[in-house]
Amino acid sequence: MELRPNPMPATPRLRFAPSPTGYLHVGGARTALFNWLYARHSGGTLVLRIEDTDRERSTDAHTQVILDGLAWLGLDWDEGPFFQGAYAERHAADARRLLDEGKAYKDFLTAGELEAARERAKAAGQTFRYDRRALALPEEEVARREAAGAPYTIRFAVPDEEIAWDDAVHGRISWQGRDIDDFIILRSDGTAIYNLAVVSDDVAMRITHVMRGDDHIANTPKQIALYRALGHPEPVFAHVPVILGTDGKKLSKRHGATAVGDYQHMGIVPAAMRNFLALLGWSPGNDDEILPLDELVRRFTLEGIQARPAVFDLTKLEWMNGQYLSQLDARDLLAPVERQLAALGVDGGGRDLLPLIGAVKPRARTVTGIAEQVAVRLPGRPSLAMPRATRSPPSWATGSPPVSRWPARSWRPSMTTGGSLRRSRPHSRRWPSARASSLAT
Repeated sequence: MELRPNPMPATPRLRFAPSPTGYLHVGGARTALFNWLYARHSGGTLVLRIEDTDRERSTDAHTQVILDGLAWLGLDWDEGPFFQGAYAERHAADARRLLDEGKAYKDFLTAGELEAARERAKAAGQTFRYDRRALALPEEEVARREAAGAPYTIRFAVPDEEIAWDDAVHGRISWQGRDIDDFIILRSDGTAIYNLAVVSDDVAMRITHVMRGDDHIANTPKQIALYRALGHPEPVFAHVPVILGTDGKKLSKRHGATAVGDYQHMGIVPAAMRNFLALLGWSPGNDDEILPLDELVRRFTLEGIQARPAVFDLTKLEWMNGQYLSQLDARDLLAPVERQLAALGVDGGGRDLLPLIGAVKPRARTVTGIAEQVAVRLPGRPSLAMPRATRSPPSWATGSPPVSRWPARSWRPSMTTGGSLRRSRPHSRRWPSARASSLAT
């Protein structure tokens, strides 16, 4: 079969591709922001793709929370949202094509047999390596097993060659194909494994830049090998650094809130959250810290992304939030403060709150803090001990998803299974425009 590369467009095309198996966490939000900033800086296109192929863990509720988080941050997209699960037919066709071209093969080993082989290697003190036994099966034996209805997966035969790329963040990274096990690309039920699905989708969507966390570096040589085998040029890869807590360990729930919705609950305003996230692993080139959105767009480059881990410091986030609050007019803060007062169980009694908000906001760090200071200045000086005790804890403390601000919706993907792409209806009909978002939303 003649290989026909999918030509790369003249302007950058990026994608944010979250998995709806959890909430929009800080790391995912930072990745979304970096992709958004580069797309806007370069005059490119941002595609939103929901990677929902994990059928057991993907939920509509998590999808909604991700979309709500992006909307709160003011991050819009140009195409999508597309849903990866809708393109299973194309994924399988790509796997079959590799099989027909001798670049992949059928593996009849069961999960139990593979696990037994791993246990034997472990008992012998060795690292398990797949031995390509299925590749050595005669064609007649393969046909006999297939005719008998034996289930099989499709494995990609990793070529014995150097697989290297110039990472936009880390520089040149090189792997040897012989060090990578032949990996499964299609399960026995006909569904694609992650590495094939993302390559198939990125090719169909003509993605030119893949910007993601550096925990994906180990996936990249496998994906580059698939790009080459399918006859398509690989995109520019930029692996952004991991985010650590102040203790130097990878950011997790033990450090407190990690879901973006929790920071909204805490009274952080979107502009401050965007500014703070932008500086987690990216440098504007000097010591500037308060950078409005238009300035972030103007100055953001891939060269400014740093390879060393970034540290999430809640104290600094609250300080930055205070800087943004101080710039806002009391009228811009009235609605969010009223919402926080309602959450505290405090009734303003129809009193004009603007003078109180104006008086306390210069010293406040969060909208919640403003509301609490306003509350104690209202007639009767209500105690906040009871509201604090009865206030709903953030989702990271309970394990429950944040409450969505919009009702659940259904989506219809705009990409056909054959890989052609048509522009979806403008997302502004469904989601609020990022450019219209208020600092105090």
